[in-house]
Amino acid sequence: MEKTHCYKQCGDLANVRHIIMKGADWYRSHGTENSPGTKAFALSGNVKNTGLIEVPMGTTLREIIFDIGGGIPGGKKFKAVQIGGPSGGCLAEEHLDMPLDFDSLTDAGAMIGSGGMVVMDEDTCMVSVARFFMNFTQNESCGKCIPCREGTKRMLQILDKIIEGKGEMEDLYLLEELADTITHTALCGLGKTAGNPVVSSLKYFRDEYIAHIVDKRCPTKTCTKLVTIEIDPDLCKGCSKCSRLCPVGAISGKIKEAFKIDKDKCIKCGACMEACAFGAIREV
Repeated sequence: MEKTHCYKQCGDLANVRHIIMKGADWYRSHGTENSPGTKAFALSGNVKNTGLIEVPMGTTLREIIFDIGGGIPGGKKFKAVQIGGPSGGCLAEEHLDMPLDFDSLTDAGAMIGSGGMVVMDEDTCMVSVARFFMNFTQNESCGKCIPCREGTKRMLQILDKIIEGKGEMEDLYLLEELADTITHTALCGLGKTAGNPVVSSLKYFRDEYIAHIVDKRCPTKTCTKLVTIEIDPDLCKGCSKCSRLCPVGAISGKIKEAFKIDKDKCIKCGACMEACAFGAIREV
């Protein structure tokens, strides 16, 4: 029996009591025709109201995140949601009005899975997110089958390479090929779904991967090895405070003249930015 069909037939154990007491027809009156009943989700991440929720199948992401969850804190924009647990997929703003049912999520490259739902705002790096979940999956691999044991390790290495600014465009195609191979040849469900976070983020946020590879830039400035700290010569007053506080001696210059940062020495600790009273030092 297909795994997705098992999910459809099993449901949550929490619903068993209600089905026995009230009957199958009552249960099927909730949700959608092909995905009846309710589902518990663990709502977490960049959302005002976190916690366990239970909603009818077919409820939209917009209703969950903005009505139940209260929206994104700090007035920031919604960016993505990772749904289904560590092996789930990443969905984008275009999916906010999509009904959460088994078929719709599968078509979008995600799944109901364990019901995990991690909301992400505009400051989230999707490459780092994919790397985080791949690291988890690789650590959890039992190592019995080669596709999962070696494939996830190789995918993790490529993601590390990309967030360090050493990636190449060919790496994106290799990630997709590896994910496809692991999906079709791994022995268990962990391996078969291991590539979901990477494949889905590549599908909906490919521009971020390209920025890391081509521009050597993390759009959200999350990947520290791709962040550059610079001093604006028009704002710098030459007070030398940043130079005196730099732990590695990466800043030099003359008093009352604009100072400069040696990018090869800079460890990007941010001490200079915190110390500058003129806002002359920033990440780019």
